[in-house]
Amino acid sequence: MIGRTPGNIVAVRPLRQGVISDYTVTEKMMKYFIEKSVGRRTLRKPRIAVCIPSGATEVERKAVEDATYQAGARDVEIIEEPVAAAIGAGIDISKACGNMIVDIGGGTADIAVISLGGPVVSTSIKVAGDDFDEALVRYMRKKHNLLIGERTAEEIKINIGAAYRRPEVLTMEVRGRNLVTGLPKTVIVTSDETLEALREPASQIVDAVHNVLERTPPELAADIFDRGIVMTGGGSLLNGLDQLIEEKSGITTMVAEDPLTAVAIGTGRFIEFKHGDMKQRKYT
Repeated sequence: MIGRTPGNIVAVRPLRQGVISDYTVTEKMMKYFIEKSVGRRTLRKPRIAVCIPSGATEVERKAVEDATYQAGARDVEIIEEPVAAAIGAGIDISKACGNMIVDIGGGTADIAVISLGGPVVSTSIKVAGDDFDEALVRYMRKKHNLLIGERTAEEIKINIGAAYRRPEVLTMEVRGRNLVTGLPKTVIVTSDETLEALREPASQIVDAVHNVLERTPPELAADIFDRGIVMTGGGSLLNGLDQLIEEKSGITTMVAEDPLTAVAIGTGRFIEFKHGDMKQRKYT
């Protein structure tokens, strides 16, 4: 619906760059999801786990917690995104060894080294999937004098987008509005052009990975070198991004089995992981 709605309908994004941008709409959206999953006629309020970027401030954290309680939660667990991503990717985070997770979502990229169930070193940058789209919109405007929307930019990114040179050049027809004549126009875009357009946001993510590796304790750095870097989130599906990180860091980089849902699955499993851990502590 974004970019295609009449005046009486507004398509909004209640979350931007990993945090709440519209409190009321976020609350309504969460109420809808809760009703859909547990049903309206439930006497017991659900326990809810919510993911937030590792760099979120206390105020942003509190806003998420409040919105979840208002939406009808009995108990709220706030989890940092890389921890949930690691659980969802099938990594056993309870052991004393280093695991590096690069979670690239829509609004933020979270990079963390996890050991013994928590992040040891982490960083969160506001460069992710949405920024890839914006970079493509800017490039098309500058290079082809063509104005395209977010949806079209996303289609380019999915079909021919590249962060590392593809073995064969792909092309795609892109339709938009010519900024000179004001009329609709079609241009042919190649994957090499998207490589040029996405160079800046991709290099910012690589720099953030490098920054986390620099701050990692040597014992954990050795573990990461052996085990490799795991990528999750929709942004990690950008063609060649794993190759780019591998080339710049010298560490084997792989994309998780189901990167799109890894964080969501990990969020659900976190409650079992935490409460199972608490039971163990009681008995030991």
